[in-house]
Amino acid sequence: MDLSSLLIFAGALMVAAGSPGPSIAALVARILTRGVRAVLPFLAAMWVGEAIWLSLAIFGLSVVAQTFHLAFVAIKWAGIAYLLWLAWKMWTAPVHHAGAALPAPDSPLKLFLAGMAVTLGNPKIMVFYLALLPTIVDLGSVTLVGWAELTLTMVAVLIAVDFGWAFAAAQARRLLRSARAMRIANRAGASMMAGAAAAIAAR
Repeated sequence: MDLSSLLIFAGALMVAAGSPGPSIAALVARILTRGVRAVLPFLAAMWVGEAIWLSLAIFGLSVVAQTFHLAFVAIKWAGIAYLLWLAWKMWTAPVHHAGAALPAPDSPLKLFLAGMAVTLGNPKIMVFYLALLPTIVDLGSVTLVGWAELTLTMVAVLIAVDFGWAFAAAQARRLLRSARAMRIANRAGASMMAGAAAAIAAR
């Protein structure tokens, strides 16, 4: 693909991905309560999920997405249920003082599945790839090489955007050292996670 098309795609994706939404809220909430390392599988799943939507759009499979609408609805509600469960765990999490044992993190597989559910069930992401992308890129002329170039561009943009949010959340987390501050962080994270679930459910 020509460079101008890739730059236009990258710019549009940066605006769409960088704007706060359910995925960003879930990401920030997890980092506030568990730290950056604990969300790497969640991040990887978000990127894989967006690659799936990009591929569906490029290869003309939006019809498949519509045909299997009920499957995507099921994924959406499974993601909502998991986000609400995480919100409850954050809200009720005990506050540990310095030197206390850290709470056991969720397994990488659980985090990966949560990230996939949030991304595949997020209407904002669906709309970008299935409705807006065709107005940005001539999908009819995209070759296999063009798909690879768009996918690499997508991953580069998402890494930059998501790690920017992750860095900001990690900096905020470092300021939360007292038990009271950690309790506030846990409940703020729980509220954000529940808000992300509500945002997905409402669309």
